[in-house]
Amino acid sequence: MPAKVDAEKCTGCESCIDSCPSEAIVMKDSKAVIVVDNCVDCGVCVDDCPVEAISME
Repeated sequence: MPAKVDAEKCTGCESCIDSCPSEAIVMKDSKAVIVVDNCVDCGVCVDDCPVEAISME
C-alpha cells in the first residue's frame, strides 16, 4: 500500500522528500504528494513526518 498524505495536516516542511529512498514524494501547492508509481511502501516518510501527516493506506 502506498503512503497517503493528509493535506490538511501537511505543513510543507519537505522532510519526507529528503527521507524518501525512491523519490516518490513531490511538492504541489506547498504540500507533499505521493507519486504512487514510485512508492515502495517502506514507510520511512511516515516516521519522518513531524506532524504525522503521512500514513500507510
